[in-house]
Amino acid sequence: MTIDLDLRPLAPETTLHLPGEPGYDASRVAWNLAVDQRPAAVALPRTAAEVAQVVRAAARAGLRVAPQSTGHNAAPLAAQGLDDVVLVRTSGMDLVVADPVRGIVRAEGGALWEPAVVAAAAHGSAVLHGSSPDVGITGYSLGGGIGWFARKLGLATNSITAVELVTSDGSLVRADAATNAELFWALRGGGGSFGVVTALEFRMYPIDTAYAGFLMWDIAQAEPVLREWAAWAPGAPDEVTTSFRVLRMPELPDLPDFLRGREIAIIDGAVLGSDERGAELLAGLRSLRPELDTFSRVPAASLVRLHMDPEGGAPVASDSAMLGGFPDAAVDAFLAEVGPGVSTALLMAELRQLGGALGRPHAGGGVLTHLDAEFAFFAGALAMDAESGAAGRAAAGRLKAALAPFANGREYLNFAENPVDVASAYPDRSWRQLSGIRTAVDPDGLFVANHPVPRLYENGRPTT
Repeated sequence: MTIDLDLRPLAPETTLHLPGEPGYDASRVAWNLAVDQRPAAVALPRTAAEVAQVVRAAARAGLRVAPQSTGHNAAPLAAQGLDDVVLVRTSGMDLVVADPVRGIVRAEGGALWEPAVVAAAAHGSAVLHGSSPDVGITGYSLGGGIGWFARKLGLATNSITAVELVTSDGSLVRADAATNAELFWALRGGGGSFGVVTALEFRMYPIDTAYAGFLMWDIAQAEPVLREWAAWAPGAPDEVTTSFRVLRMPELPDLPDFLRGREIAIIDGAVLGSDERGAELLAGLRSLRPELDTFSRVPAASLVRLHMDPEGGAPVASDSAMLGGFPDAAVDAFLAEVGPGVSTALLMAELRQLGGALGRPHAGGGVLTHLDAEFAFFAGALAMDAESGAAGRAAAGRLKAALAPFANGREYLNFAENPVDVASAYPDRSWRQLSGIRTAVDPDGLFVANHPVPRLYENGRPTT
């Protein structure tokens, strides 16, 4: 395909890479190194005005546009085919500013979470970041966002107060509760089908410390620990948010001695309350005598690395599901795949505690106000090559199949790193509204998202 993108009017800082040219291969690499993105071009704008020019140029050339900051969840995008797509990497737009007077943080479209955490902490506050410091704020927030205060404060997307984005005609628009309100509703949980986000504003909360940490056992103790946690988690009060994981740690020199080469069960999380309240809530788990217990009063900003997620990019194969419950039969099924004595390609198998504010509609929220499930499941493996990637995907798929009797048919799209039925993430009426708004703001289907919201034909049938 011949590509004629007239980007000469752009500022010299803007870079465009075409296949076969120097810089193309480096610029197309996603955070998930197992994903091979091969777009028609890669643009790296540094301002909202440059984003608008790239969008207009792509439309003139008959190409589509895919916004991306880090590419953590890049596989569903690449699976759609990128031969006619300009990948707009917003990583050069990374300014973050905290405004204590308004109680918000303003982050450009390519900013990562760690700078926002640091900016809020300077004012004794916290933001609703996730489990990794190098996840992009925009993708995480538009898809929902589950963090360590989620059962008390809800999904991060509900804390967005404004979005600025370039729409399909190259216009820079602002969407908030008073301006472009329907678009604002769709963006909060509807993903990246509506334009290229150039800035987000979101609330920060007056939280400077939390009672947080992790409890660790050898994998031999996984069964009693998981049974106790799974029975306790659904009825736990809103101020506590935790996760349970089985980890098989590789023999890597960068890992600390207590983790290197180990197979462990771990529960990590945070309590928004006093040390005494935290100790009370964890008493049942602590009675199982963890090998390591780090729960204590810590700065809220330290929670951005509590989960010990890999940083800087990794080749990953994964699968996920939303679970309506986790009874003893689910514990049995889970441990049969990843418990003691089992050989598996999975590096980790995780269950996130939902419920609390995550399970209740959020007044004034967007399309995704809450999650209709008690637990979220996610499993991942390293995909260093085609063989290990296939083995990891198969192992994650087997665990998902084992838990299928407990799944509720919903999807949490931020965890869905494979193509899924996007409609299953939303109630039917909300899905129809999303499609209508996509049709209005992007009538020609210019934008490509990892989990696309379809446009509607005149007769109401969907098309991406």
